[in-house]
Amino acid sequence: MAATDRTPLDTLLALPATALLTPALRELLARAASGDGDAAVPDEPLPLLTDTLQALARLNADAEVIAAAILYAAPAWAGRIEAELSQRHPAIVALLDGQRAAHQVWALHAERGGRGNQEGLRRLLLAIVRDLRVVPILLARQLAHLRAAAKAPDEQRLALARLTRDIHAPLANRLGIWQLKWELEDLAFRYLDPETYRRIAGLLDDKRTGRESYIEQVKRSLEGALAAQGVRAEVAGRPKHIYSIYRKMQRKDVPFGELYDLRAVRVLVDDVPACYAALGVVHALWAPVPSEFDDYIARPKRNDYRSLHTAVVGPEGKTLEVQIRTCEMHEQAELGVAAHWRYKEGGSGDAALERKIEWMRRLLESHQDGGDEAALAGALDTELVEDRIYTLTPMGEVIDLPRGATPLDFAYHVHTMVGHRCRGAKVNGRIVPLDHRLHSGDRVEILTGKTAEPRRDWLVAANGYLASGRSRDKVRAWFHKLDRERNLQAGRDLLDRELKRLGLQHADPAPALRKFSVATLDDLHVLVALGDIGPHQVTRALLEHASPPEPATVAAPRAPRKPPQSSSAFSVVGVDNLLVQTARCCRPLPGEAIAGYLTRSRGVSVHRADCTVLQRLAARQPQRMLPVEWGRTGGAHDADVTVEGVDRKHLLKDLTNLIAQEDAHVLAISSDGGRGLGRMRLRLQLRVQDYGQLSRLLGKIEGIAGVERAWRA
Repeated sequence: MAATDRTPLDTLLALPATALLTPALRELLARAASGDGDAAVPDEPLPLLTDTLQALARLNADAEVIAAAILYAAPAWAGRIEAELSQRHPAIVALLDGQRAAHQVWALHAERGGRGNQEGLRRLLLAIVRDLRVVPILLARQLAHLRAAAKAPDEQRLALARLTRDIHAPLANRLGIWQLKWELEDLAFRYLDPETYRRIAGLLDDKRTGRESYIEQVKRSLEGALAAQGVRAEVAGRPKHIYSIYRKMQRKDVPFGELYDLRAVRVLVDDVPACYAALGVVHALWAPVPSEFDDYIARPKRNDYRSLHTAVVGPEGKTLEVQIRTCEMHEQAELGVAAHWRYKEGGSGDAALERKIEWMRRLLESHQDGGDEAALAGALDTELVEDRIYTLTPMGEVIDLPRGATPLDFAYHVHTMVGHRCRGAKVNGRIVPLDHRLHSGDRVEILTGKTAEPRRDWLVAANGYLASGRSRDKVRAWFHKLDRERNLQAGRDLLDRELKRLGLQHADPAPALRKFSVATLDDLHVLVALGDIGPHQVTRALLEHASPPEPATVAAPRAPRKPPQSSSAFSVVGVDNLLVQTARCCRPLPGEAIAGYLTRSRGVSVHRADCTVLQRLAARQPQRMLPVEWGRTGGAHDADVTVEGVDRKHLLKDLTNLIAQEDAHVLAISSDGGRGLGRMRLRLQLRVQDYGQLSRLLGKIEGIAGVERAWRA
């Protein structure tokens, strides 16, 4: 085929980087690029794509990464084989999605003009990219664009350099991908501060010839000394890139002439013991510089970099840095985490690889490049990035929150008073309830009122308004400032409503007082008001300690207690093969204390332990009382609920939507008119899983605008 007949795909497939593509992927790409005209040409200029692929090849990228880099640069190709990719190559689809998601982060950076918390953008990137092999693609593509930016307009070149400085270079640094890191940093520095770049480059150029001859002399001396001591080693010189020289001058506040590592050699040995043996040879050959020794083998850097670094006074009295590492450590230093990404089609999982990916996710959670190493290590051990989500303010600032966080958590994270004044929220432009679960990438806008009016039901964990302990502490602090009488009355109202919902208003509070270690009922009410104890916790304590009325006489000894064996919802203790049914008067739900009553013709009727009907029956014929336990509690159960409030438009719609969101079902509904102008009462028959779900649902129903009371009938 003549050179002029070569297609863009032919050019790409001729590169060494694409040699790893499997025959199946080559055939797939050929079909993807089979269009005519513009459809056969990638959107990204071919030299840029070629440069990207060559950089990926140096990072040992696999076939899927190479294919994903090509298809992202040619959206028309990817669209033509979209269905086949989804079925046969889901990993490539994930890599394409990751590159598209990263584009959102670049857009946010441009929107903010490179200002604000760039660490937040780096964390957001990691949160929305699920296959971490996307990261080398992003770095390689950015390097290709940066190399070509010298001829770009000034504004475009500066924007590209700022993005590299803020996002790509720190990522490459933390992942230890030296091959790309140094060039990304140098090129960005060259475009952003050309005067300082040229000054440092000039200092290096003046001494380049002398440095090279000096390094050759050092190599010969060191190789001879190592061989004499029987240490197998390879010695090489190492270039010092300009940006790192500038950073070290800034960090140590020293002039160019006082840097010890402008002249440097690297010693590669077979194993760790040989590293320390080589170190002894170096220190015996030349005098070490005090305080300039670092053991990154015993204490690796946070990007897993391992090596021995020492500075010595070498020949002619000139300072010299010597790095000593194994060949494996050197590969890690050059390629970073990418050195460990060895994916094989159909191969089994690599445990070491999984640990490395987990480490990498934790690594990018660090808050800054510098800082206290011990504090950083502690933070990495206690908080994984998977436990966080990364949301955006309307201005594009990144706010990180615990997984499961709500708009209310977001409001309190922005500012305490924003949380106190929160009345509603929009997520991605749509109004959502305050218990809505946020996801990474959501843009959240908080709707506030003029006055601070946090609600006590925000503190009830079952209501799901707050996922962050920090947010709950801020709400509690607000209510702690109120006087005791107000807290006492508020707690009494909260608890009374919950007790009435569950029909426990006459229950003895002593079990709850004992469980929560409080002396009086007033103390319990204050704890409920402050959110330290939820009303649901109190009712659960009462139900756990509730027991059926004791029979006056016992007709026969009770059979030994044994685990329920019945496959029905109930099990009569000590008795088999009895017909058991739920009492219609109280409709007990799983989780409640229950008791049985032996009827004359319908078997055992199961009541709530505090049912008034059961108490009357037991008083007349106590010998018919039977102990009953919950058996198989799967499935749904009926419960009657009454709702009172203001008769407003769309109230019924809001009520039924909430019930559906809580995964409950409406079996019947009726209204009771004539309760006064603008008033209403609704009676609902619901189907729920257990009494816990019903209790949560009642609490949320009372949060609907216009609803004053909701209780279990």
